[in-house]
Amino acid sequence: MATDIFKKTILLILFSLVQVLVCNQIHLFGFATPLVYVYFVILFQRNYPKWAILLWSFSLGLLIDVFSNIPGVAAGAMTLLAFLQPFILRPFIPRDSVEDLSPSFATLGIMKFSGYTLICVIIYCLAFFSLEAFSFFNWQQWLYNIGGSAVLTFFLILIIENVRYKQ
Repeated sequence: MATDIFKKTILLILFSLVQVLVCNQIHLFGFATPLVYVYFVILFQRNYPKWAILLWSFSLGLLIDVFSNIPGVAAGAMTLLAFLQPFILRPFIPRDSVEDLSPSFATLGIMKFSGYTLICVIIYCLAFFSLEAFSFFNWQQWLYNIGGSAVLTFFLILIIENVRYKQ
């Protein structure tokens, strides 16, 4: 239990630093920003306590908000994704799998993990940019932000998972 908390804390700090120091400085074509900290929620095991997923995700979102100067946007979107994560993961898990299965290329397969990741990233980007814009006045820019960031984030997560899978 203590090692799990330690690992999650290290991941939380690592994802916060990578997002704030590196990814927030990237704006491809003026609308695509990688949001790789979503990978933190994607990695939660099956049957991990729902309250803990919500707490960890809210904490990461709050750290991103504080250091990126976007009050409540990442925390709200991360909490929504954390709430939906167990329900999104359920269809992708084989019936005869272990209770504490952790989503990855090795456990789910490349296609299932990619589908699971894509759904999570799209939901997160939709919530994040809807909260950030808080209106549909400039709906084309809103769609560009969602699409560009979702595609960029999806591919970066798959690259990170591929590197993790090869080890």
